[in-house]
Amino acid sequence: MSASAPPAGPRPSGGPAAASAAPAARPGRRGPSAAIAVGGGALALAAVVLLHLAHGRGGVGLGDLPALIAGDEHVRAVLLGGRLPRTLAGVVAGAAFAVSGALLQSAVRNPLAAPDTLGVTAGGYLAMVAATVTGLSFGDLPRGAIAFLGGLAAAAVVHAVAGGRNDSSHLVLAGVSVSLALSSVSALLVMLFEAETGAVFFWGHGSLAVADTDRSLTALPLLAVGLAGGLLLARGLDILGTGDDTARGLGVPVGRLRAGAVLLSVLLAAGAVAVTGPIGFIGLAAPHIVRLCGVRRHLLLLPAAALWGAGLLLAADLLARVTSPTGNEVPAGVVAALFGAPLFLVLARRLPVEPVAPGTAAPTRRGRRVPLGPVVAGGAILLGVLLAAGLLAGDVAVPPGELVALATGNGGDLARTVVAEYRLPRLLVAALAGAMLAVAGGIVQTVARNPMADLTVMGVSGGAGFGAALVLVALPMVPYAVLPVAAFAGAAAAFATAYGLSRRGGSVAPERLVLVGIGMFALTTAATNYLVTGAQFRTAQALRWLSGSTYARDTTDLLVLGVTTALAAVPLAVALRRIDLLALGEDTPRTLGLPLERTRLWVLALAVALAASAVAMVGTVAFVGLVAPHAARMLTGSRAHRLLPVAGLFGAALMVVADTVGRTVIAPAEIPSGLLAAVIGTPYFAWRLRRDRKG
Repeated sequence: MSASAPPAGPRPSGGPAAASAAPAARPGRRGPSAAIAVGGGALALAAVVLLHLAHGRGGVGLGDLPALIAGDEHVRAVLLGGRLPRTLAGVVAGAAFAVSGALLQSAVRNPLAAPDTLGVTAGGYLAMVAATVTGLSFGDLPRGAIAFLGGLAAAAVVHAVAGGRNDSSHLVLAGVSVSLALSSVSALLVMLFEAETGAVFFWGHGSLAVADTDRSLTALPLLAVGLAGGLLLARGLDILGTGDDTARGLGVPVGRLRAGAVLLSVLLAAGAVAVTGPIGFIGLAAPHIVRLCGVRRHLLLLPAAALWGAGLLLAADLLARVTSPTGNEVPAGVVAALFGAPLFLVLARRLPVEPVAPGTAAPTRRGRRVPLGPVVAGGAILLGVLLAAGLLAGDVAVPPGELVALATGNGGDLARTVVAEYRLPRLLVAALAGAMLAVAGGIVQTVARNPMADLTVMGVSGGAGFGAALVLVALPMVPYAVLPVAAFAGAAAAFATAYGLSRRGGSVAPERLVLVGIGMFALTTAATNYLVTGAQFRTAQALRWLSGSTYARDTTDLLVLGVTTALAAVPLAVALRRIDLLALGEDTPRTLGLPLERTRLWVLALAVALAASAVAMVGTVAFVGLVAPHAARMLTGSRAHRLLPVAGLFGAALMVVADTVGRTVIAPAEIPSGLLAAVIGTPYFAWRLRRDRKG
């Protein structure tokens, strides 16, 4: 199941050695034959199809097949009218996702590549949601073509954000970051246009309950075209696995081959999304199962992956209906992620990582760095202006004169009630939470030496969300004050697990920690979605909290965050020089006498404590810890004593803007500030990374 490094010798170009998507069998051990892989996939698919058709309401099972043949209308309606469309959708979509993942893994030579990890499914889903809510007419253009355009655009964005690099940490982090951004935009559209989107939230997690025979039959030609195209590229993909230089030497047009495989992959993923919605990890797991059986050549790999992918998706749907915690149906995509995320963890843990070059987490331009004093002063002034604007704006407009009067102690009842008791505490909570997330993100980016590393996509926020959701669903009568404690415990457990799984040979490579953290993020997010979508209690509150919200935050929450910030100030000041040393790589800190592993652990633990405290108060907020440190680094450089204060100011400003806009745009209703923070910050993040790569 793990990806193996190539033989010793010159490393082929076009990506690190660790990025090979076709791990070789262990020396001296032969895997099962290709016939067993294909035959086993066919038998497994046949068995799960029968079980899938047999399960359901209506009192009809496989024993009623003779009645179907005899023309029983009730049996015919249940099996052919109700269950067969769902089964057909699972077969078509599962096969399409699996072949799509196999093509992507081979094209970029990355074993962690899949339609969901590289943003393709999220892009296709966003395109379909946007078409639904805007009412744009696409004429005869089918919904699969709309998803194809969205998926293709998302793949292009991921490539641009990753800077064309195929190494696992950069490519997958770029894919996860773009997926988070696109998912946030989709969630925002669903929230703003609830009447137009209907039950799209449930479908957005990937569900066979929305199966439609016509859509499945329409997607069949796409599956056939994608599979046939992949088989035509099979020989070239086999050679590409040996490296770009070798492939070029043998006459393979590497650029055209890779582009063709990616286009076919996006086409297949788009067709599957049009049938079932976005479903993750099928495209990751099915090709690895086939490779584990000893199949390497794509002429057999692609058809076998299609069989296993169809069986895996049907099995996930069957488990979703059988094991729902409350009897409510859980989307198949949630269960697929719940069982697929551990596979990602195993692959990430065993993957030989490419060491990141020592230095800054992102490029900086010498000669253009702004002095720290003016930057801090300007950031503080900007934050003050944004806070004042947030106090005035909202469902109830407050005249500026009332704000001045309140500041001088002469404010009226309106100013005291709306501003002092309601808006000011929540804005200050938003500012502190944003600053803590930004500082934590700056620490992680510097230690991991990766500009896309963040505790949100490394499992900490996901663990906090799972801890809170577990309390809300399993213990609905527990006081709300327990929620932050559960969130903090979940975040700490997620980080401890990720750190422990990342240890190999007595040390933790930052690159592996990032990849394992992504797996933890996927696992905890899937577990949270499983609880929330199947829950009958306080679901709306859970969804609001999981989207990141400062709603109803008061002086008590502000006091908790204030105390946490004060307690963290001293160890953070002590850690500044050590953070700079950790950014220099592995050898230099050891040469200077720094206990590398112990220092890295406690510095990261400090970042986790900051992020977990913020998440416990305002919920899961993505991208503040990504965007704010990156923007600060462009102005101040990478030294921690300059970077972290400015990042904190930028993070606070971003959260204040998100809170103000969120409670103003559709007042008296609110948009969760976490969604808006992602929507506001992500375009800047992608643009800066693209610009830095060009520079």
